[in-house]
Amino acid sequence: MERYPVPKLDQLPAMGHSPSMNQPGDHGDDVLLIEAFQFRAALVHYFRRKHADTTELEDLAQEVFVRIAGRQSTERVANVGAYVFQTAASVLSDRHRRRTVRHADDHIVFDSAQHDEADLDPSRIVEGQQDLRAVIALLHALPERTRTIFLLRRLDGQPYADIAVQMGLSVSAVEKHMLRATRHLLSFNPEVR
Repeated sequence: MERYPVPKLDQLPAMGHSPSMNQPGDHGDDVLLIEAFQFRAALVHYFRRKHADTTELEDLAQEVFVRIAGRQSTERVANVGAYVFQTAASVLSDRHRRRTVRHADDHIVFDSAQHDEADLDPSRIVEGQQDLRAVIALLHALPERTRTIFLLRRLDGQPYADIAVQMGLSVSAVEKHMLRATRHLLSFNPEVR
């Protein structure tokens, strides 16, 4: 047996609020909200089945109730259950649209467990700056043509063939310049500062 059975919309009792609650300002929507809240557990279960991110289940359910509370219509709701789940489907659709537009799935969440305070240690920052200066000095120590070839390949990602055409060399010559630059840079020892 399911913990939170989700009723089919056509099986929900037609819980409508009475026509006497249809006047603006008469708190009819408060009664609708109270009646809608009876579907909270089923609503959370619905979102659990439809939405992959379980951390947002309660937020999604809350959004449904916010929308119902902010309802501007004075029209009578004939079937509160159907109205709740129709609103839930709308919330999911809007959430998906927002995530797509904002490329939310492309973002990487900052995980503080992976970045401890040692990452921000001043001595580590200074060491990193010193290492960077040393590598830049090694690059400047290369012959200009070798340095240019190395930067075109490693920073710009150009293929050897394109570099060869651009520099007026053979592909074999470009490969030799890359080998020379790589050997030179591998001579860097961060332990020796």
